Amino acid sequence: MNFKDWMMLRGLSRSTAEKYAAAVSGPLTEWGMHAGVIHGALVAMESPAAYEAASSMLAKLPIFRERNARGHNMYSSALAQYACFIQEGFHGDIESDIEAVFSDASTNTTEKLELVKARIGQGVFRQRLLLHWKGCAVTGYQELKMLVASHIKPWSVSSNAERLDPFNGLLLIPNVDRAFDKGFVTFDEEGVLTVSPLLTEPKVLGIVEGACIALQPQHQPYMAHHRAHVFLAK
Repeated sequence: MNFKDWMMLRGLSRSTAEKYAAAVSGPLTEWGMHAGVIHGALVAMESPAAYEAASSMLAKLPIFRERNARGHNMYSSALAQYACFIQEGFHGDIESDIEAVFSDASTNTTEKLELVKARIGQGVFRQRLLLHWKGCAVTGYQELKMLVASHIKPWSVSSNAERLDPFNGLLLIPNVDRAFDKGFVTFDEEGVLTVSPLLTEPKVLGIVEGACIALQPQHQPYMAHHRAHVFLAK
């Protein structure tokens, strides 16, 4: 889903959504690049922390202050809307999560290394998912290099034990992993795939409503959290 459609689904008028989307992709990006605040388009940024830092510096630029005042705070509103868009679309900033792991004095070096590997879908966590699922949990596809070790309950709200628990994970092909991670699909208690009404053209992505995965009882608390807190029901 693009930024303009996201804003309209949240109640903004089409004209306002178009105005804010144009501001982020146009003037705000141009001012930031010209001042050296950013080195590419704002709409290409995926890290909430990096975006927050960039938008904070942008707001201090003289041209921003002048144009924002003239436009009755339109540019600051556009920045705020895009911040919400990024926050909703991305469940965690990998760089910040890894820094938090290494700064945690309660874990030893070995534990930290395993947690970092788990955060990027590698290490013991991935190996355990490979042993459990054998291939993609949804499609059965078995080319290991194409499979992603995905957490069910997001990393940011999981304990260290949950982050390493293989029952808090699914082995998925990239399209399904991305959709699951962003809340566009989930699975019910029987393991049946449910598609969010906010996902456009799921079949183009190879995502079919009603596909089923084999959930164990140990998966259920994690999947219940995903349905309640990650899935975009509307």
